[in-house]
Amino acid sequence: MGSARNWFNTVRKKFIRSSQRNITILHSGNLSDQSMITEATDLHDISDSSTSKHLTREDIAAIKIQSIFRGHIARRAYGALRSLVKLQAIARGAYARKQAHIALQCMHALVRLQVRVRARQLLGRYNDH
Repeated sequence: MGSARNWFNTVRKKFIRSSQRNITILHSGNLSDQSMITEATDLHDISDSSTSKHLTREDIAAIKIQSIFRGHIARRAYGALRSLVKLQAIARGAYARKQAHIALQCMHALVRLQVRVRARQLLGRYNDH
């Protein structure tokens, strides 16, 4: 039971550890030379550099678990995004159909109004003669 707890702590530490790096930019005196960018790791990372060369089975297991979990999260987010896009398409389609229905109603009302105006014009001409 103790080894499982140590394994869990290792996995937890791998998830929590963030890569903190200081970036140092070195400029040469000559302007024609390009700037050189080097990464200087902080003291904590330097102390771990000798042990990080040889990964233990726990480290490899933690890395595999992380990659599988990140893949799972990415697939789940992608699925949620796809369902959201489908929902938006359905909502936009319904809204477009509603707008089309309203536009048709307005056009029918204008046509009915034109018919009435034209009928009055014709009746007015008929009654005048």
